[in-house]
Amino acid sequence: MSDALTQEIARETARRRTFAIISHPDAGKTTLTEKLLLFGGAIRLAGAVKGRKAARHATSDWMEIEKQRGISVTSSVLQFDYNGHRVNILDTPGHQDFSEDTYRTLTAADSAVMLIDAAKGVEAQTKKLFQVCRMRGIPIFTFINKLDREGRDPFDLLEEIEQVLGIRSYPMNWPIGMGKLLCGIYDRRKTQVELYQGDDHQTISVRKVSGWDDPVLREIAGEHLYEQLAQELELLDVAGDAYDEERVQRGELTPVFFGSAINNFGVQTFLENFLQMAPPPAPRVSDEGPIEPASERFSGYIFKIQANMNPAHRDRIAFLRIVSGKFERGMSVRHVRADKEIKLAQPQQFLAQDRDIVEVAYPGDIIGLFDPGIFRLGDTLCQRGSFTFNELPTFSPELFCKVTIKNTLKHKQYQKGIDQLTEEGTVQVFYSTSGFDETILGVVGQLQFEVFEYRMKVEYGVDIELHRMPFQFARWLVGDKIDTSKFRINSTVVRDKKDRLVALFESEYALRTAMEKNPDVTFLETAP
Repeated sequence: MSDALTQEIARETARRRTFAIISHPDAGKTTLTEKLLLFGGAIRLAGAVKGRKAARHATSDWMEIEKQRGISVTSSVLQFDYNGHRVNILDTPGHQDFSEDTYRTLTAADSAVMLIDAAKGVEAQTKKLFQVCRMRGIPIFTFINKLDREGRDPFDLLEEIEQVLGIRSYPMNWPIGMGKLLCGIYDRRKTQVELYQGDDHQTISVRKVSGWDDPVLREIAGEHLYEQLAQELELLDVAGDAYDEERVQRGELTPVFFGSAINNFGVQTFLENFLQMAPPPAPRVSDEGPIEPASERFSGYIFKIQANMNPAHRDRIAFLRIVSGKFERGMSVRHVRADKEIKLAQPQQFLAQDRDIVEVAYPGDIIGLFDPGIFRLGDTLCQRGSFTFNELPTFSPELFCKVTIKNTLKHKQYQKGIDQLTEEGTVQVFYSTSGFDETILGVVGQLQFEVFEYRMKVEYGVDIELHRMPFQFARWLVGDKIDTSKFRINSTVVRDKKDRLVALFESEYALRTAMEKNPDVTFLETAP
């Protein structure tokens, strides 16, 4: 039995690809996701994603954003089958208030697809997200989108990826023309041309050529474009990086694909190459050492908790990334932190827009569990024994507010709200060390304050006031003798939930001064 089970798990794991798409808002993530689903036969979704598009930009209407992220749980995980692979796409919300939620979602991915707008190049949010992927050393694949519009020179874009992000690139294909002049892309590995037809490219028109000096290419591209293409490809062959699979897997080299998602051009080629090149689910580090996917013992961790803002059913869904073993509905697992056995009775999988009760799942899959309030971020669930996976990263808050409650009689509900919402990872909470009983909230993006205030009122019935504080940086302090009186100038010292000392600073200057004054104290960006 065991052998057969181990083989089944290994076979299923090998066909899984779990990745996140990272991009700046408006780079075309929604469209790309939609087109990938189209190939996966989940076409019913095509309209639904479009329909939601309008809500994506309504910065002011933050409840809509929350709806998009909260109630439609579907926007978190999309799953489909293609060419013998089971594909799990993790959606990362593209809102400018960068939430930690996105960062944590990336811990559940085995690779990332970076989407770049050909006209705008590498933008601010792409940078931030890239850094998180970089920290984890996961493979990154790049799709340069919107070739059908006038964009920047492809060499400029590659140079920017290398300069700004510090990762080398290998173009898998190369555009022939751009915008109005776009006539196709030249595939460097397969030496063929994918012709641009200008409409929806449900079927790809491909011409095989012997190499970039083939006369057929001259005929396709016309004299002027052909000359340009020949020069560019020659330059790439001579001066560009060689393709190196090991460097791709280590996240040091990114394969680059060009295309236009809205016209479905280059998307299928990208998907097929990606599935070949991207890694299957990898082992995860725990306090017992690495946990291998093919292990018979089931394990996984909670990387996201989503509470619905729908007052009719207050269900919370905890998202579990399966790390090892085989998941079966109704199985009993150990909840390590709470130290008790729990039964996973109604797990859900998100196949395109339908939520289905899932019967079985394997490493790399993401399932949703109903949370009666027992799960926290980073919780490990496993069969037999008890180990925990490495903690999920927390990020240093950049915005701070003092919280006061309008009706002191509601203190109990207020405390419950703060406890639950900080467990969910919406906000970080700090308490003052001076004699005053002050509660300070820290977040990464302004939106999180607004959501916190709204949810306190709607879900816990508590009206709160938020008073903005001038601090911009938080650093956790580690040292034997920390003299808090040295943190007076443009800074303050508070305690976090686990009673650790944290210094808040108004400016980089204040931070630098404090570091100079306290040479034997270590200043950490994230909690130790």
